[in-house]
Amino acid sequence: MLSPIQFKLLEMLKWFHGYCLKENINYYAVGGTMIGAMRHKGFIPWDDDIDIAIPRKDYDRLIRNFTGIIDGYLLESPYSGNSDYLYSYAKIYDTRTTLVEKTRVPCKRGIYIDVFPLDGIGNSYEEAERLFRKFDKKNMFLMTRTCVVRNDRSWYKNASIIASRVIPNFILDDKKLSIAVDRLAESMNDDNSKFIANLMGAYRSKEITLREYFGKPTLYQFEGMAIYGPEKCDEYLTNIYKNWKQLPPEDKRYTKHDFVVCDLEKSYLQN
Repeated sequence: MLSPIQFKLLEMLKWFHGYCLKENINYYAVGGTMIGAMRHKGFIPWDDDIDIAIPRKDYDRLIRNFTGIIDGYLLESPYSGNSDYLYSYAKIYDTRTTLVEKTRVPCKRGIYIDVFPLDGIGNSYEEAERLFRKFDKKNMFLMTRTCVVRNDRSWYKNASIIASRVIPNFILDDKKLSIAVDRLAESMNDDNSKFIANLMGAYRSKEITLREYFGKPTLYQFEGMAIYGPEKCDEYLTNIYKNWKQLPPEDKRYTKHDFVVCDLEKSYLQN
């Protein structure tokens, strides 16, 4: 049985799938969403998000063309202009809900779908890894500037988060940094490269994979509907997660999101 937030996210995913078909935008479900589709034919039972990746050209077109609120949904990206939006990738929000996550700068929006760009990154794994390291330094610096200290993080990660804030925001603007991260990824993109990656994905260099694993967007079952995912999905998931078919230990079956406020009945626009 779906949780209330999963039910809302499924509504969003159905709408997004239809929007992409209408606008001729290629997309792939990725990460935990794709594990859910393959292992559970839907959500991972304890999961509460949707992850989508879109090839760079279609991703940029989506950002350009998705303006204003459409059917209750709003797209934000680093270029949207709001100073509290410090992500380097896009999110689509349900404006009829309210959600606040525990971050350094509170960002009051609705429940969301994460939308990441897919960038071509080299014709050998060595080249891809070299380019990724260049990108990762800037991206991880942004992450330490915007996330919060947490008890479940290692002490040295928490220490790096604290140290990164020595430079005040009026000297180093985090909003400009989020834009710089995306522009760096876009500048490295090669549509003909052998390797491709969700550079902003949680698994960092493990996200580097052969372009052929993504291939042609392929339909998979997800909670009674069909969504697009990588053509060689087993290879894609194994590349990142290794033994993804096995359930994690029971003490690892929990959401990693830290919600301060979650109201599925009230719009964050009603202030």
